Amino acid sequence: MQRPGLPRARLGRLLVGMSQQPPSDGWKHTGVRVVPGDQLDDNTPQTPGMHRAAAIDRARVGAQKLWAGTVHIHAGAKTGPHHHGPLESVIYVVSGRARMRWGERLEFVAEAGPGDFIYVPPFVPHQEINASPGEPLSCVLVRSDSEAVVVNLDIDPAEPPEGVAWIDPIHRPAR
Repeated sequence: MQRPGLPRARLGRLLVGMSQQPPSDGWKHTGVRVVPGDQLDDNTPQTPGMHRAAAIDRARVGAQKLWAGTVHIHAGAKTGPHHHGPLESVIYVVSGRARMRWGERLEFVAEAGPGDFIYVPPFVPHQEINASPGEPLSCVLVRSDSEAVVVNLDIDPAEPPEGVAWIDPIHRPAR
């Protein structure tokens, strides 16, 4: 698949030299890894109100540039304010309703439901809230480094927060 805006010849030059000799096991134990959902690692930095479990990280599979796992928030619960340092985070909502607050005083808010993705840039103070009083919130979380960084913050939140809708910068509606 060709990346938009990248000539095929240049893409080919980028891929030259990116192969690697197979390891002594022929990739059997050092290639693809499947981590069963019932074998996730709870020994990861936690934020009050949330339970994280690691599936993919450096220690478990040798990941060099990402961390992936699950996040569960009980019905009606919310996390403490926090950020993830220089890491980017992507959250995919599997079930439930997520309410995200962010900003220096958590002054902005948006909601996401099953099938929605949430992007959290580096150093952005934020708080995950389960917007449902009767259903747990379950998500898949991916971060841009193999180490889980969590910096818990003491923030007095602004009330009420300002709702922010996502505006697609690429696919703008026709006028």
